[in-house]
Amino acid sequence: MRIGIVSGVRAELAALLPHAPRTTLRGAPLPVERIETADHALFLACAGIGKVAAATAAATLVHAYGAEHLLVIGTAGSLGAVGRGPFLITEAVQADFGAMRDERLTHYTAGCWPIGPARAEAFRAADLPDLGLPHARIATSDLFVECGVHAARVRDALGATLVDMETAAVAQTAALLGIPWAAIKATTDDADGASAGDFTANLAASARAAAHAAERLIAAL
Repeated sequence: MRIGIVSGVRAELAALLPHAPRTTLRGAPLPVERIETADHALFLACAGIGKVAAATAAATLVHAYGAEHLLVIGTAGSLGAVGRGPFLITEAVQADFGAMRDERLTHYTAGCWPIGPARAEAFRAADLPDLGLPHARIATSDLFVECGVHAARVRDALGATLVDMETAAVAQTAALLGIPWAAIKATTDDADGASAGDFTANLAASARAAAHAAERLIAAL
């Protein structure tokens, strides 16, 4: 299988199979690394942080390298998730798509008209082998959350326990292209006033935890 792997931070990709030989491919608009495993060809792309970057990386992996399955790996903020993970993401929803009404954001399903009765449906991940990981719904936006009040609003409005800046964008890209997706995330922070420092302090360990779980998933596919 040809698996496209997306992250927002290069350290998250570097943590995956760190001792495996990598080939840098430069035929597409952004650099892509290739790793060969016994059963799969892995294509790794990091276009930067945020939804546009993640969607661009995902689309590049599909169209330029024939990825048949998309996998997001890396870190996230916690909206009340129990423990640091890693977590298997079963649903992803965009947290900054909708309509502004009465000084608040009314959430809608990404890609739909943000008019009329409000409904925000999550993108569902592919059915995967059981790795014994806790499951989570993740909310994605172009915001690095350092505000507990905003974090609580997102959690309460969308039923998410994690927040990041990539997964729902990749999930929407996969839905538009008709291919399966999955995501594994470990948390670095609690999406509050301490998030910036906590992210920096915990990035390496959390990235490695997510990558190790992703290695198990890849081996099981």
